[in-house]
Amino acid sequence: MVGIANVIIFVSRFVGRIKWNLIPAVALLVLLPGSAVAQGVAIPNFWDPRAAMDKPDLTGFRPVRFLVDDDFPPLAFVGPDGNPTGFSIELSRALCEKLALTCTLQVRRFNMLLDALADRQGDVVAAGFPISAALRQRFLVTNPYFKIPARFAARKDRRQPEPTAGALAGKTVGVLGGTAHEAYLKAFLPGATLKAFDTLPNAQAALKAGEVDYLFADGLNLSLWLGGVESADCCAFVGGPYLESRFFGEGIGLVVRQDDEVLRRALDYGLQQLWKDGKYAELYLRFFPVSPF
Repeated sequence: MVGIANVIIFVSRFVGRIKWNLIPAVALLVLLPGSAVAQGVAIPNFWDPRAAMDKPDLTGFRPVRFLVDDDFPPLAFVGPDGNPTGFSIELSRALCEKLALTCTLQVRRFNMLLDALADRQGDVVAAGFPISAALRQRFLVTNPYFKIPARFAARKDRRQPEPTAGALAGKTVGVLGGTAHEAYLKAFLPGATLKAFDTLPNAQAALKAGEVDYLFADGLNLSLWLGGVESADCCAFVGGPYLESRFFGEGIGLVVRQDDEVLRRALDYGLQQLWKDGKYAELYLRFFPVSPF
């Protein structure tokens, strides 16, 4: 079983304790048309079905070297057979097949991936780097293929209402102190009484024990906890997902060098095709039995 501690490391790198600029609107993102529910699992769709992409001519294209890490489950980790696997890694393999490209996979430490790409030791980084202005200044990035939404969780036996400004009045909401999640609650749901925690496991334990009415945190960590043994099936998602980029990031994309525009367009085209033909959903169901969405 994938360790929860490793997932916490991933999400802390992705979201971080960032001071976010507040915006004057609540941001509950409605998923694009074509989002799906399969086997009871909500599968997000980040591709506008009205935006048709043209496939670049890849005739004679060089072999493509993917750079990955293997310690960000469920996106990337070492499988039972000792080989790297995970949602991002298997999606990369599916892309190569869809685009009929010859590809290799190189595992590096997370903090070495972008420098290795810049030094032409590889061609594509498939890892948990958040899309940002700083990343775009150095590299080209595809459209996001994954995002980490914020979600509310509550005890099943309490039958808490869906969280709204009115419903949260007088309720206690657990949150990690100093995070974008706390800033979001203070900005848009001021009626709730916030209880800040220093770690997510402490906040989850408080929800499980009924010490808070809700927990508001990143949906990736919560989905793994809800589906794992530690939660003892105590709790479930309520409301959401919340995906406002100014608080919770733009998502994760594939990263290439700035002189590889043809490759970036090919990867964007391939990602959209993997959604259309159901391969994205197949992989999502494999690695997210409890969907963050």
